[in-house]
Amino acid sequence: MTRTVLPKSALLLVLLAALLAGFAASAVAEEPAADAAPLFINLVTDDPHRAHMALAFGKNQLQRGHPLTVFLNDRGVFIAAKQGSARFGMHQGLLTELMGAGAKIIVCPMCMKHYGVAEADLLEGTETGNPELTGGALFAPDTRTLTW
Repeated sequence: MTRTVLPKSALLLVLLAALLAGFAASAVAEEPAADAAPLFINLVTDDPHRAHMALAFGKNQLQRGHPLTVFLNDRGVFIAAKQGSARFGMHQGLLTELMGAGAKIIVCPMCMKHYGVAEADLLEGTETGNPELTGGALFAPDTRTLTW
């Protein structure tokens, strides 16, 4: 059996590389910068399955410490309308639960007008959007956005 012996300089380089790799891995694992990044979900659909996916994803992230804003936009406004409780009862329960846990639910006023959803018909606790409210949530530092 033949045995290969590395010169001391090569052995030192291998050990140094392994040590640096270990430091790099621990530095990446400990980086907390994105841990509490806010999440802004732009929910444009009234498809029950897609809407449920968006709200469930948001709930999971809220439970992990990410501040959550859900913007009900386009046909998504129907989800917050009391008149839609037969179709969106589960979703409205989730919205209420999210608001109780600190999430902000904003409803697009232009979309409400377009689809005939009155402000008086919105779930309690939702907010009608405006440039300051919606923009403030969307452009908060480190905010991540997703659309369904």
